[in-house]
Amino acid sequence: MLSNLTQLKPRDVPLRVALRNVVGMVLPLGVGLATGHTSIGLGIASGALNTMFLDQPGPYRLRMQRMLLGSLGAGMSAFVGGLLGAHTLAMTLAALICGVAAGMLVALGPNAGRAGLTCVILLIVMGSQPLDLRTAASAGALIFIGGLLQTLLALAAWPLQRYRPERLAIARVFRELATITHRPLAPNRLECAPPVTQGLLDIELLLNGAHRARGAEMERFRVLARIVERIRLELLALADLTSTLPEDDARRTLLRLREYASRTLNGVGEALEHATSAEATSGAIEGYDAALTALESLDRDTATARQRTLTVALVRAQSLGGQLRAAIRNAAFAGAHGERAAEAQEASLPAPLRPASPIATLRANVHLQSVAFRHALRLGVCVCLAIVGERLYGHVGGGSHAYWVPMTVAIVLKPDFAGTFTFGLLRVAGTLLGLVLTSILLHYAFDDPWTRLALLALLGIGFRMLATVNYGIGVTMLTGLIVILLAFYGTPPGETMAARAVATVVGSAFALLAYALWPTWEHLQPALATMIEAYRVYFSTLLADDADMRRDARVAARTARTNAQASLDRLRGEPRSNPTAVALGEGVFANANRLVRAGMALEAVLQDSAERPERDGVLAFAQRVDAALGNIADGLRHAHSVDIGGLRGDERALAKTLAAVPPDNTAHTVAIATADACDRIADALDALAHLLDRTTVVPAHDA
Repeated sequence: MLSNLTQLKPRDVPLRVALRNVVGMVLPLGVGLATGHTSIGLGIASGALNTMFLDQPGPYRLRMQRMLLGSLGAGMSAFVGGLLGAHTLAMTLAALICGVAAGMLVALGPNAGRAGLTCVILLIVMGSQPLDLRTAASAGALIFIGGLLQTLLALAAWPLQRYRPERLAIARVFRELATITHRPLAPNRLECAPPVTQGLLDIELLLNGAHRARGAEMERFRVLARIVERIRLELLALADLTSTLPEDDARRTLLRLREYASRTLNGVGEALEHATSAEATSGAIEGYDAALTALESLDRDTATARQRTLTVALVRAQSLGGQLRAAIRNAAFAGAHGERAAEAQEASLPAPLRPASPIATLRANVHLQSVAFRHALRLGVCVCLAIVGERLYGHVGGGSHAYWVPMTVAIVLKPDFAGTFTFGLLRVAGTLLGLVLTSILLHYAFDDPWTRLALLALLGIGFRMLATVNYGIGVTMLTGLIVILLAFYGTPPGETMAARAVATVVGSAFALLAYALWPTWEHLQPALATMIEAYRVYFSTLLADDADMRRDARVAARTARTNAQASLDRLRGEPRSNPTAVALGEGVFANANRLVRAGMALEAVLQDSAERPERDGVLAFAQRVDAALGNIADGLRHAHSVDIGGLRGDERALAKTLAAVPPDNTAHTVAIATADACDRIADALDALAHLLDRTTVVPAHDA
């Protein structure tokens, strides 16, 4: 639990995004100061501040829709809050309805959840300052205009660089592959998840999602996406083969191949990022060819297991070289001004990614077993009680800033305990530190409006870039930012510092107490079962000739794995975390990673050749694997041990049959690689079954 408080995550907000978000906030305030309309500038800046969180990666169409709807919701919430603020009963009912609605939005994803939280915050803040109809409408309009300004800045590059999001996403995956290819082989590499999983999911949504860009050039990006999939398969297969070799010339040659492949991938990523040709990779690809020639010259007498490994490695290296050249060729044209290779054929959204309508999704979550519904009720009731308590028993937040307690409650409450606990403690620490530091700075060093505006810009950039790195650091900067905005509004920095600090502590404590009284504990086994079932579907497509079916299965498997990993992370942060359940989850992940890597190695082999040695035997083994995965998923879902039968015996029989394939032809190489992959698959399934037999599985039910 405590490790979450000090954890530093990778920064995922580029400097250019932070700069344009801060421009959207500072520019109207600066114009307001210069023209004597500070209050108008503050209103627009507040709308820009609340909408900047929705400036997330994705196609321009999706970004526009998300930010426009968020701006409209924020403006309407500000209007309703200002209009109903003078009427306690009406304000309380509005807070209850808004809180429940915002809580339900988490079922639609994190961006929808952010938009809902923004609406709750603005309703609470504006409700603390009752306004008449005209003034409330003006305030809501200014908030909307601020959000609209942020939207326009986020879309400014659309006419000039129509495909920039797609190009940068694919470039990022190439660079990530270059990084993992360059790293030394880890001893436990087979237990690690396949790399760049999230990056490939992002690409799939960009290229085939409901809000994808249109146009002929999209087909070029889809070609690159297929190439990067193949490169990933070949790299993993080569890494696994390299790790089985001793320290000799063969291993060193394969490591040189990996080094040149890394340089080539990095060059392709750079070319995509800057919309230039990949000519700079010519030296790297020449080095790769030289290393490949050296590998071909090595003795590959098939009498030993080592030489059989070299035979398979050579085939994988040749295939990787072809994919690298294809990436270089296609990278030059992956831009808004690239050549049109052919008429685009619009890709339909893959079935596993085809979402239900938002209304259907929300309707499906209206029951007490739903995490989103429980969070919605908890959020709505707690915000409502916080407003009632503040109005009946005194202004803890300090006069007109009494919104601090209910606002803190809304921000701290999350659907899971780990998130609520972490956000609560970090919000208290960050708020206290931010209040003290900013009040001191404004009192002694930044008494001029323009220097305060400069400090506001610096804090805004820091907050936007570091909030996802560590929430405590982000809150420190956000608190300072709000103190400056209040100073422009006319509130002296030190006047309500103590009251706001107390209100933050009270609000966080109230949120934690509410969660403790009605918690939603994490149940890992259903998510693990869903992941295994997705892997089962993926394995069932390997022997089929339908490339689209394999792609859909890969996407579904990546999504399921990401969800299961998030579930395990939440479970680790709970105070009542069951060590047995955590150990089970870690064990399942380790062996499931081995399983899927073996499947990817088999996929790489089968895609290269039409040869299917001993097809009937391989199909029979695949059916046994399918049944074993079904049993394991059922055991995880319903908490019982599993029996995968004589899978290992079937694998050994298949291995003997494949070993009998005559040497010196393509079928023999495929047979060797197939036997190795099947051996690894059987080993991983044996380990998963044994893990369920010796682990006490906790039944999945809500507390």
